[in-house]
Amino acid sequence: MHLEISAGQYSDQGRKDGNQDFHGICIPKEPQLSAKGISVALADGISSSEVSQVAAQSAVTGFLEDYYCTSDAWSVKTSAERVLVATNSWLHAQTLQSQHRYDKDRGYVCTFSGMVIKSTVAHLFHVGDTRIYRLRGDELEQLTEDHRVWVSSTQSHLARALGVDHRLDIDYRALPLAVGDIFLLATDGVYEYMDGHFVLAAIADCQGDLDRAARAIVDEAYRQGSADNLTVQIVRIENLPRPEANEIYRQLSDLPFAPVLEARMTFDGFRILREIRGSSRSHIYLAVDGESGERVVIKTPSVDQQDSPACLERFLMEEWIARRIDSAHVLKPCRQVRRRNYIYAVTEFVEGQTLAQWMIDNPKPDLATVRGLLEQIARGLQAFHRLEMVHQDLKPDNIMIDAGGTVKIIDFGATRVAGISELATPIEQINLLGSAAYAAPEYFLGESGSPRSDIFSLGVIAYQMLTGRLPYGVRVAQARTRAAQRKLAHRSALADDREIPAWVDDAIRKALAANPFERYGELSEFIYDLHHPNAAFLDKTRPPLIERNPLIFWQSVSFLLMLALLVVSLFRFG
Repeated sequence: MHLEISAGQYSDQGRKDGNQDFHGICIPKEPQLSAKGISVALADGISSSEVSQVAAQSAVTGFLEDYYCTSDAWSVKTSAERVLVATNSWLHAQTLQSQHRYDKDRGYVCTFSGMVIKSTVAHLFHVGDTRIYRLRGDELEQLTEDHRVWVSSTQSHLARALGVDHRLDIDYRALPLAVGDIFLLATDGVYEYMDGHFVLAAIADCQGDLDRAARAIVDEAYRQGSADNLTVQIVRIENLPRPEANEIYRQLSDLPFAPVLEARMTFDGFRILREIRGSSRSHIYLAVDGESGERVVIKTPSVDQQDSPACLERFLMEEWIARRIDSAHVLKPCRQVRRRNYIYAVTEFVEGQTLAQWMIDNPKPDLATVRGLLEQIARGLQAFHRLEMVHQDLKPDNIMIDAGGTVKIIDFGATRVAGISELATPIEQINLLGSAAYAAPEYFLGESGSPRSDIFSLGVIAYQMLTGRLPYGVRVAQARTRAAQRKLAHRSALADDREIPAWVDDAIRKALAANPFERYGELSEFIYDLHHPNAAFLDKTRPPLIERNPLIFWQSVSFLLMLALLVVSLFRFG
């Protein structure tokens, strides 16, 4: 059911006085094995530096340790690259603080190749001239490209390495795995003297002892005259996780459906007070925890979903997401203190009203109030985006305002999580689009959402709060081609008798652009432009001279008319 590998590694200083290579493999236990995968790392310190072995060790240990400290909601690519960028910044800072700040070839510099094996995919990360190979059958394929510039046939220098500069460019590849795949990581002290046929024979003859195979490859490179440090790592894929190993799917398989709940009923230690809302997807109840006496909300999947494993999986995902977000503007799950006997979720109870109801009660809110509510919603969305999640269903019905005026996003049923999307699942994925009136245009082209899609939804809400209508009506859902979306016409919020500055209207217009790349890239930019006049908007929307200064306008017109009369007179009587 689980991911399983065999591994071997060996390193030797060779003909050098010390070993500047560093390597390591981390195979975590569950649940991190499924959530984050297995990591492999190899670094090679540059020979011109006396401290590069420190850089190599820091790069490998930092990668193997810090990668597992990143959120399991993040994709492998995001997690690994952030760790490597942080490591690069630290190494570069160490060089700047040392006596070699003006001679980087003697600073804290190393090359790096790493691999994360998660679910059924290998994720490769590479900087410098260490190499990663894949052995399938009798073919040894080089998967990485050397970042080396050749000055002549005998002289070259590194074009990229960790610690050289404050900026870092990382090569990344994702490869599907098959049982029996063998990956080999090697430093230049090995691969420059390595014969492919010998490597194949060494692995075949090791009888499963990959440490012995790695040593045999290193010894052969030494015999062939290598004068550098020598390090080899070998990883063989023994077993790939079956889709049923997915944590959420296992939970779905182990627990039965909750019964229909009614008032005064006792359910798993909770006393049901009343049903709050029911739909074809779920039933939501107000309940009291029998132990703490706290009022909570219990959400159970609708019986209509029993034959829809995809919808049930999305239901379980909601609590998984909520447990990983810490924001005052996102609904909080309740701590699980008892074993559950059914499929359901328990969250805090928010006493208040939805934004949809608030807009009915406040049809013409002032601009300051609208800004305050939008800012709170944006803070909640930022908590999603920081964890590489896209909400995908932001709408007034999914936003609560409590008695104290705090805004909370309450529904995560359509949220896409980058880290979860990398896991294998036996369930056919469905596109749980939210309300068409608030969904971004790219969803209707079959494209996946991005944080810019959530910004579009927030723009629709902003427009609706200020005007009482939707910016495009139902036309977004009807525009199923790029050509049709380019024809979507935005109706200015200034068309209504409301005191809205033109630059606020332009900020909302930008958030509502049909092309996602024409929208704001960050929520903070949108919120800032709602509070402060953007110079670009002011220049574009500057009122004509007749509105700014009618006296100067008519004086200018009179002067031009006088000149025209003089020219006509000269031609007639001249």
